[in-house]
Amino acid sequence: MPVLPAPDLKVPFWQFNGHIQSIYPSLFRKVPFSYARRERLELPDGDFLDIDWSCKAPQNNRLVVITHGLEGDSGRHYVTGMAKIFTQHGFDAIGWNCRSCSGEMNRLARFYHHGDADDLRLVIRHALNIHHYEQIVLVGFSMGGSLTMRAVAENPSRVPEQVKAAIGFSVPCSLKGSVDALSAKGNKIYMNRFLKKLGYKIKQKSRLFPDQINAEGYDDIRDFIEFDNRYTAPLHGYVNALDFYEKASVGPFLKNLQIPSLIVQAKNDPFLLPNCMPVKDAADNPHLFLEMPEAGGHCGFMESHKGATWAEKRAIEFALKVV
Repeated sequence: MPVLPAPDLKVPFWQFNGHIQSIYPSLFRKVPFSYARRERLELPDGDFLDIDWSCKAPQNNRLVVITHGLEGDSGRHYVTGMAKIFTQHGFDAIGWNCRSCSGEMNRLARFYHHGDADDLRLVIRHALNIHHYEQIVLVGFSMGGSLTMRAVAENPSRVPEQVKAAIGFSVPCSLKGSVDALSAKGNKIYMNRFLKKLGYKIKQKSRLFPDQINAEGYDDIRDFIEFDNRYTAPLHGYVNALDFYEKASVGPFLKNLQIPSLIVQAKNDPFLLPNCMPVKDAADNPHLFLEMPEAGGHCGFMESHKGATWAEKRAIEFALKVV
């Protein structure tokens, strides 16, 4: 599908660049929304996932499954905001937490990462097994957008027929491109924040798995390449950081998409370089829709201080056209 025209996204005048558009909602946006219950899903490898549900009684026959970004969780504003707007339009909603992200450390040495969508697939199968939904929409942000697209593009023939659409915002289609963007001088604030949060977990894990994880000298790590060389790659079966970036990037799989899929990338997103914009894939694949608004930042897309974001309104609009 050709790249769609840039949408008319009007951010607040005081959010005058991509940094403010990314940081302000992350720190200050509050969404009046509460999940109905939390469920612990035991996994075949002995680990677990915590899933937060919002569902009606009697249940709806439509479900949205929302995946958070790196070191996020189901309580992040962009997840709860998306759950809220979908439940207002007749969907049940799941906000699930990647391993180690629900407030309790996972049981195994491994974590989660951009290239492993199997946990998302397990969440979808679990939802279908217990509630028999007729229509499912997947929505993901940043790393969650990578997992969302990977879940439906990696093995298209194995995607449940009930999954009708996939939507991703601020998706690092090229992991190397995103790492390079975050390594830029003006983006150190984001890099440092991620490394601090990940470091807390690494230090916990080093006490639980001293033979597999060594936290000595962690505070000397200054970028993702160092982190991924030392931890992500060996813990998850990659040769090194560059091998991880190549194999875990979702970009090469986008050509396989066989259901309506929307990717939205703000042109001023400080986390993304131009090689994260899948223009050619959108042009070549009739199932892939790409929108690149001029503004929005990274997982921001605010239009006003209150109410739904442009991303939330765009997602439900797209979903309702295909379900």
